[in-house]
Amino acid sequence: MTTRTLTLWATAATLATGVTLIAKPLPGKAMTKGATDRSCWVTAGVPKPLSENVRRGLQWLVEHQHDDGGWSQGEESQTMGGIRAAKPNVGDTAAATLALIRSGSTPSAGPYADSIRKALGFIMKGVEASDHKSILVSGVRGTRLQAKLGPNIDTFLASLVLTESAGHMPSQESENRLAAALDKILYKIQENQQANGLWGGGGWAPALANAVAAKSLNRAKQSGLNVRDDVLAKVERNALAEVRAGRVVSGGAGAAGVALYAGAKNLGILQDSVNSNRERRVEVAQLSVSAPTQELRDQAWSDLRRFDEAEVAFVVAQDAVIARLDDPQFVAGFGSNGGEEFLSHSNIGESLVVKGGEAWKKWDAKMTRNLNRIQNADGTWTGHHCITGRTFCTSSALMVLMVDRTPVPPEALAVARSVDAPVTIPGDNELQ
Repeated sequence: MTTRTLTLWATAATLATGVTLIAKPLPGKAMTKGATDRSCWVTAGVPKPLSENVRRGLQWLVEHQHDDGGWSQGEESQTMGGIRAAKPNVGDTAAATLALIRSGSTPSAGPYADSIRKALGFIMKGVEASDHKSILVSGVRGTRLQAKLGPNIDTFLASLVLTESAGHMPSQESENRLAAALDKILYKIQENQQANGLWGGGGWAPALANAVAAKSLNRAKQSGLNVRDDVLAKVERNALAEVRAGRVVSGGAGAAGVALYAGAKNLGILQDSVNSNRERRVEVAQLSVSAPTQELRDQAWSDLRRFDEAEVAFVVAQDAVIARLDDPQFVAGFGSNGGEEFLSHSNIGESLVVKGGEAWKKWDAKMTRNLNRIQNADGTWTGHHCITGRTFCTSSALMVLMVDRTPVPPEALAVARSVDAPVTIPGDNELQ
């Protein structure tokens, strides 16, 4: 496999391909000792202007944020019983915050900056109050998200949103607080990884939560944060094993027997893993010949072999999912809209947008038509099974509609598009 070079420039405002810089982490407590700032993420695609449908959904989220900065799960389907519907919790709050960030705002800039800051305060308070050993970060138990995606989903979503917020806090004091919370949560996730590379914990479809965990760890690694290579390798191997066993879209363990969930989990893990690997390949290749000891050189060669294995598995997984996208039964997941479907569609979209081409264009058009059609009059989306609450369903549907703004390392995007793309660095987020 050929690794293409990317030249970083420091003056212009967009990538030559039209993608835009969206994050530049700053060193903090969670930064690996001796790590270098890995420059930036870029958007996976050329960001479309925010549609009226998207703006209505974002406005609903802002209007329904609680005074303490959190979000509750919101109104549910009447058939679901409304468990803990009114109590703010970390999981729903992190999901809503990610949607606001994906729109182009940060904790220090943009129309939703105030809501994002308040939400991060709520999330960090939960992390700070948690113990240092268990994986949990929320004192609110028994939410719909936890029942369906597993009790650890709050932790994984919180890790992801804190990672994407790093470097954008309005003051050094708030940046230090976020770095400490992120350091703690990354430690908890890594220490509680199971032998199979996942995190278990129960729930109806924990496979989707494990994909969020892998995403959060890989994006933290891409930011230069303290994530161990062996942890990333273990979760990568889990998805690799599913590919080798021919179970990419078979509805395997933790996927509730739903092929869409299995495909979204395996493709999601592998996409974020190869993104990290592609970013690191040049550095690791150099170590394979210039590291000071034979042990380090051997380790680098081992890493390069793993990178190649992951690339092959990723292509197989992506092709397997793409082959099913014209199957309405596959795309429908459990058979009707739910938060699990929106989350799965987001994972698939995050992979297709990096690939680009006709498969991505067709998927994006299909998802946009459907989500615009089923949006409620108040700007929300709701589910009809399992995760039905308006907060998570609205947030995850918005992530599907804004998936072209997904953060990826520029090296990963260049490899995926098979081009040498000069990266240009604008100011602090220009996606409005």
